[in-house]
Amino acid sequence: MDTTLGLPAIRTIGLSAPFGWLAEGWRDLTKAPASLLLYGLGVAAVSLALCYGVYVTNGAFWVIVLTIGFVMVAPILAMGPYEAGRRIELGERPGLGHILFVRAAFRQDVAYLSLLLVMIYFLWGRIAQIVYGLSTYQIHRDVDSLVAFAVGSSEGRAMLVTGTVTGGILAFVTFALVVVSAPMLLNPRANVFAAVATSVRAVNANFLPMLLWAVIITVLLLLSAATGFLALIVIFPWLGLASWRAYRSLVEDR
Repeated sequence: MDTTLGLPAIRTIGLSAPFGWLAEGWRDLTKAPASLLLYGLGVAAVSLALCYGVYVTNGAFWVIVLTIGFVMVAPILAMGPYEAGRRIELGERPGLGHILFVRAAFRQDVAYLSLLLVMIYFLWGRIAQIVYGLSTYQIHRDVDSLVAFAVGSSEGRAMLVTGTVTGGILAFVTFALVVVSAPMLLNPRANVFAAVATSVRAVNANFLPMLLWAVIITVLLLLSAATGFLALIVIFPWLGLASWRAYRSLVEDR
């Protein structure tokens, strides 16, 4: 423990650690596949329905914003897989009820963290609107015309670069705030301020491995979106379990 601040100590990890977390997460997934895959199916179905609803109401731009913004809010949605990882670590076999109704998630500190993520997501939406508005005077009302503009014009390509850079920076800041804090809040003794501070310290102490972990998470989630969220059925619970393993290897919080 940090004797000055009362915060848990942070371990130093190697660059290859994220691949170990993925391997451990996969092994955990095979220990309770039915309940975890059902949870993943639910997340995938809601994600697809939300994006489809926006798409059919001519909100092509917001489909992209929602897809990228999913990376920012996913840690809270993963509280179920975190709880599954915790129970598997204790030698238990979690059922669907354990994953859907995580008692530790229904408390004020988790609500504060969720509110922070929602605020960051709204900020991302406004930034994306500004970048889009500064790039074109036209309104692209369907995905085909938006994609044609983005890849077929210099203004569109500049928009993609600007949006990717600004979105990436905001996403990494969000990642640094929640990568450890979200699973840490399953501990009823942890509060949101200590959890967020611990998360930032963990990323700062292991910047390159955590940057690699952020890239892996982002790529897998975007690949899931590219499959119409079908791959999310497996990828979401897998990443949640791997993220629990990441937390356990980074923080001395036993």
